[in-house]
Amino acid sequence: MNQKWVQLFIFLGPALLCVAVLRLWPAVLAIHESLMDPISGKYGLSNYLYILTDPEFIASLKVTLLFSIIVNPLQIAIALALALLTNAALPLIGLWRTLILLPVAIPQSVSAVVWGVGLRPDGPVNGLLNALGIASQPFVTSPDQALASIILIVSWVGVGYWMTFLVAGLQDIPQALYDAIEIDGANAWQKFRYVTLPQLRRPLTFVLVANTVANFLVFAPVQILTKGGPQDSTNLIMEEIYTQAFSFGDPSSAYASTVILMILVIAIVGLQFKLMQKGGVR
Repeated sequence: MNQKWVQLFIFLGPALLCVAVLRLWPAVLAIHESLMDPISGKYGLSNYLYILTDPEFIASLKVTLLFSIIVNPLQIAIALALALLTNAALPLIGLWRTLILLPVAIPQSVSAVVWGVGLRPDGPVNGLLNALGIASQPFVTSPDQALASIILIVSWVGVGYWMTFLVAGLQDIPQALYDAIEIDGANAWQKFRYVTLPQLRRPLTFVLVANTVANFLVFAPVQILTKGGPQDSTNLIMEEIYTQAFSFGDPSSAYASTVILMILVIAIVGLQFKLMQKGGVR
């Protein structure tokens, strides 16, 4: 028994230590500092009362929720479609998977810089639109298009990564299930509806939860391309926390905003787990 515990400690110890130092300790520190009144130095809720009456913070929450409502289903739908496509017996399938996965190897900050050049008024994307007879678009400089441009950049990086988990899930589905439903005369949609989708619930749950958390923490593309503008149309909550901490020099509000972000993410992830469990995942 002692040897078993030693082996567990050797293998899990470094990972648990990293989780404690890099995840749990900052979270505990944020909760502690968010409860400290910056003037009196006593515990209280003044930081929360301040940010919850701050129009800028409320607006950033609304933008973040709108961003999440759009980007999460969009990325999962595209990732699932790509997984189904690349799981089929296509020629050069390894090459297609590599090309789709390639953006994952590029840091999000580098992707943002590349897309920033591509979406400039005189950039190649507008050049292509002009060649097709379409007028140049303002993309990241327009309040109406900036958030969509951020969604495009984040999705370009993310869908290939999430696709890999869904491809792995598809390859774990027993062929016998498809053979059985074919005997019953099922068409392609019925195979997807009654075999593929139920068998993919576990990887889909993981992708849904991990994707949601990742998109709540999007920061680099916003900071590099728009800095929350124009007109706060891309002021996601991570950008707002950065502004509070490093532009306004108000770490107390930044800590409180971070705790609210954690509560929001935990609540949404908990709701997602509950909904997926109702669908059959245990």
